[in-house]
Amino acid sequence: MSASSPLPLPALDPAEITALTDSYFTRTRRIVEHFGDIDVTYAVFMRRPVLFACKPAIDWLGAVAKARGVNFTVEPRFAEGDRVGAGEPLFYLTGSFRHLVELETLYLQKLGAACVAAFNAYAMACELPAVAFLAMEARHTTGPEMMALMAYAASVGSAAARRDVGAKGFIGGANDATAAFFGAAAGLGTMPHALIGYAGSTLRAAEMFVETFPDTPLTVLPDYYGREVTDTLAVCRRFPDMAAAGLLSVRLDTHGGRFLEGLDPQKSYAVLERHAPQSFRQYRTEEELKWLVGTGVSAAAIFRLREELDAAGFPAVKIVASSGFGPAKCKVMASVQAPIDVVGTGSFLPDDWPETYATSDIVRYGERDSVKIGREFLLRPKV
Repeated sequence: MSASSPLPLPALDPAEITALTDSYFTRTRRIVEHFGDIDVTYAVFMRRPVLFACKPAIDWLGAVAKARGVNFTVEPRFAEGDRVGAGEPLFYLTGSFRHLVELETLYLQKLGAACVAAFNAYAMACELPAVAFLAMEARHTTGPEMMALMAYAASVGSAAARRDVGAKGFIGGANDATAAFFGAAAGLGTMPHALIGYAGSTLRAAEMFVETFPDTPLTVLPDYYGREVTDTLAVCRRFPDMAAAGLLSVRLDTHGGRFLEGLDPQKSYAVLERHAPQSFRQYRTEEELKWLVGTGVSAAAIFRLREELDAAGFPAVKIVASSGFGPAKCKVMASVQAPIDVVGTGSFLPDDWPETYATSDIVRYGERDSVKIGREFLLRPKV
């Protein structure tokens, strides 16, 4: 399985499709059955720029056609990972009106969010091309189908960023079910905060992990007790060979209610002044300033932890940054060249849900072109 072969989406039987689709489509099907079927062509589009990530929907349409013993013709206007402008048809879909009319609700569900998520993943990977990304979207989705669509979208955006700017992009996902989208055999990640609470200390949690999984690289969470620096160095000193070999990483996930250990507003500004003195000599929004010098996982926090690791003799220990790393935060981190090795994020998921609404309009009935007034731009170009 790869970005070119999404997880299978079941071709529902006709009764399930009727139950799940909008009722006016079902009534239209019955009218067409009464008055006579006709071949129609749909133009499918979105109102905002996206990346083309339509294969799950197109494959599902193919599976439905096969199950019904009919043919649908799908004409993609782009390849997976291509940029698509607002209003540009993603693909044309032709077939029996009777068989297609009830499918619109369901194939649109598999399009919009995936195309927007792919666009976001692409933007993030392009902003930080030297940084590897880990897809951690699963807990923010509504179930297995959305989880698969979002992970697939991240793989499409990531592949496009590798193609366009040589980015590392997304190297894995957080669970086994979607790992193959990223060319991995299993999900990545080593410990949640729950394990640290169980162990009673960050160091003990690390020891438990290494004892249980001795051949697996370790990523430790040091913020549970608010001692990001102290506990990080304690783990490094406990496992110096892993630290020297680059098999030890530290995941910064400090929540937005507090600063990283040892920082406050004044000290955070001082850290940025040492490493990125030009970062304040341009306009910054309030949110951007927080990402630079505020609470949580700020650029100052990342620079500070890197300073401490290097000063203690652990330059090979990697920093994994998480907590709200969407396109805008990645852009800010790129502007100051924050020393991030990996970003763990589910923030490529769309944050403005109305932007994910895909639309499908019929543009041809038999041999007659026709579309509602204002949508003439969807008509198939004459050749």
